[in-house]
Amino acid sequence: MFYFLYYLSKYFSFLNVFQYITFRAGGAIITALLISIIYGKRIIGKLKSFKIEQTIREDGPKTHLAKSGTPTMGGIMILISLLISTLLWARLDNRFILILMFSATYLGLLGFIDDYLKLIKKHSSGLSASKKMFFLSILALILTTYLYFFPSNPKYITSINIPYLKETFVNLGIIYIFFSYFIIIGSSNAVNLTDGLDGLAIGTLIFSGMVYVVFAYVAGNAKFSEYLKVIPVSGAGEISIFLTAMIGACLGFLWFNCHPADVFMGDTGSLFLGGSIGIVSILVKQELILIVVGGIFVVESLSVMLQVVSFKVRKKRIFKMAPLHHHFELLGYKEEKVVIRFWIIAIILALLALTSLKIR
Repeated sequence: MFYFLYYLSKYFSFLNVFQYITFRAGGAIITALLISIIYGKRIIGKLKSFKIEQTIREDGPKTHLAKSGTPTMGGIMILISLLISTLLWARLDNRFILILMFSATYLGLLGFIDDYLKLIKKHSSGLSASKKMFFLSILALILTTYLYFFPSNPKYITSINIPYLKETFVNLGIIYIFFSYFIIIGSSNAVNLTDGLDGLAIGTLIFSGMVYVVFAYVAGNAKFSEYLKVIPVSGAGEISIFLTAMIGACLGFLWFNCHPADVFMGDTGSLFLGGSIGIVSILVKQELILIVVGGIFVVESLSVMLQVVSFKVRKKRIFKMAPLHHHFELLGYKEEKVVIRFWIIAIILALLALTSLKIR
């Protein structure tokens, strides 16, 4: 919205700054951060008054029993901050912004319904796994089909870039639709699984978001994309605004979610945050680097899958408890230490992902 003030710059020269993505990205992160922090306490108070509280698994780490009664569904705070900030600072005539805002709202609503059924209607498992997958699949198939017919870059419709290799691509053909579908579904669920310790998922998302801010900005800049041999995507620079708004909203949420947490995000937050990162990776044609950027989420998801397969096949568990962060807790590590060490790994992975811009 503020972008259109640029058209008045011929009358007021200082309004010229609104054309620059970097300026608006800075405005987006600050706006979202302030909205989250200023209104965060009020939202948490409302969640408490409605007794929307976290229930703790009895088979989990005993230290988590103290978390019982902590308000959840705090993802509402993140979503509202993100959407308002994006509306204010992004170009609303950019199709990528419209896609991301629609997807975030859809997934946020899906997560809200799941939390609502579990926490307010007291349905033990909320939306069934099959129903959740059905509604996730609807969005994923709509987006992947749309991008197949209206791609980010028509020259690379079904091609994926191999990170760290110079101009190396693999053409997946029609399989690309299913590949993209898997990314959206997988990233949504991966963040959901990681959201088990105070600040773990939200902190890791901040680092992941920062990496894709760079990729989006580079892809949207013709000179930078040519120099760094990145697939050019016209208009992708605006995605940086969405991502910086998301980072600001996440930082504001972390203000309340750091240990000991005053609020949890619930599925209301984890589904749309994970899905958004996955969708961004597809839009900027940097799909495979997501494995590095979101390495923590990948490992957490794999730990669950390996645990389930091992128990079904061998009747033995690989980990004391899955996802992986609970395994370390049961080994005796304090929650804060597990979170900080996972953050350190996430930072290292983020830096490794950024080196792919030069190592090619």
